Parts: sequence; C-alpha cells; structure tokens
Amino acid sequence: MDSSMIGKIEKAILYAHEPERIKFEQFEVSFEGDHKIHKITYRQGEWSCDCSFFEHRGVCSHVMTLERILVGSVQPAEATPLPA
Repeated sequence: MDSSMIGKIEKAILYAHEPERIKFEQFEVSFEGDHKIHKITYRQGEWSCDCSFFEHRGVCSHVMTLERILVGSVQPAEATPLPA
C-alpha cells in the first residue's frame, strides 16, 4: 500500500471520530417495520414516512429510529400535537 493511501485511511479514521462534520441534506431509505416495508425520505431538514401514524402526527417510530442512528447529522422531526 502506498503512503498516499495510508494517509487517506488515517484521515478517514479521524473523520469518523468527528461525526459533527457530517450533515445530511437528503436521502431515501426502506425501513423494514413489523408489518411492512416503509419508505422514508429526508430533504432539507424535512422528514416523510409513508406510514399512517406519520401522516397524522408528523413523526413515527421509523423516523425516530433514524434520528437516533443519525443523531447530530439530521434535524429532528416536528411532531404534530393532538387536537384539544
């Protein structure tokens, strides 16, 4: 292995210990839920999930799971309050 590749590997290891450097702008994932596979998207700080709970509340267990995995790299979803 040449020295330039070694330097890149060392830099990657350092970057991996500084996750705050990474901010996701957009992505799309398939999430295998208990009952079906859900499509989740994240674009410019806005979440979307095709499950019915997200449709009514603006957040769901699928999105909350991804927020936990990607903590610090994404904006949290804004839950819609229940009507009074």
